[in-house]
Amino acid sequence: MAFPKQVRLVEMSPRDGLQNEAGPVIATDIKTGLIDRLADCGLTHIESASFVSPKWVPQMGDAAEVMAGIKRKDGVRYSVLTPNLRGFENALAAGVDEVAVFGAASESFSQKNINCSIAESLERFLPVMEAAKKNNIPVRGYVSTVLGCPYEGDIAPEQVAKVAKELADMGCYEISLGDTIGVGTPLKAKRMLEAVAKHVPVERLAAHFHDTYGQALANLYAVLEEGVAVIDASVAGLGGCPYAKGASGNVATEDVLYLLNGLGISTGVDLNKLVATGEWISGQLKRHNGSKVGQALQP
Repeated sequence: MAFPKQVRLVEMSPRDGLQNEAGPVIATDIKTGLIDRLADCGLTHIESASFVSPKWVPQMGDAAEVMAGIKRKDGVRYSVLTPNLRGFENALAAGVDEVAVFGAASESFSQKNINCSIAESLERFLPVMEAAKKNNIPVRGYVSTVLGCPYEGDIAPEQVAKVAKELADMGCYEISLGDTIGVGTPLKAKRMLEAVAKHVPVERLAAHFHDTYGQALANLYAVLEEGVAVIDASVAGLGGCPYAKGASGNVATEDVLYLLNGLGISTGVDLNKLVATGEWISGQLKRHNGSKVGQALQP
């Protein structure tokens, strides 16, 4: 199959990137500053916060303040993670455009991550799906550990397909397939996608690949060849997974954009502005910029 002509980049850094930052809680104005800068780069889909208990994810404790503080831009969809009905109700009150729910393809990961089985986790989403439908809020579904689990090792592609299908049947308009611990390789990525695409059309699938083993771009190239046209990424490679030993961050948005530009695939995102944003947030967090392109192009 030919590459897609256009790819939608879904920016994960304000949520998936910042939620695992160790140390003091990041100031709200840094979070809103990041979101506003990302929108200014031309990104149209920004996962901005997570409405979860601050007890579990202290960095996301100011989600309502973040949503109130951003300068909303026309044509940009600001989404948030809502694992339960209470989170959804708080997100609705904060005026979000879209919500996301999060399941796993691995039983062990589901138990360790959210203390319940895959089936129980999907059941918990039903009230969220119902409330979202009633309020005309689109829901995106995530499946984690699609190319490997820190506890179970390899995950059968059919198991990923089963969870993805359940989320799609439940009403998720798009399913994001996450290589949470970044162990996938291109052939594994293609096989997993092939299994999922038998149940959920490729047009409704997104790739969310972490870069622990340095394979994320190769894996993205492999699924682009199969027609995937939505990619989750995080500026400066921010993020990781607290439940996965050694798991480094998401693939850097700058690196993905450089790849897409080189393939002649349009995104509407300005690389130079994105590099400047990655440098800015790395400076604010006093951390190393995880983007290879960001490092190469920084002034």
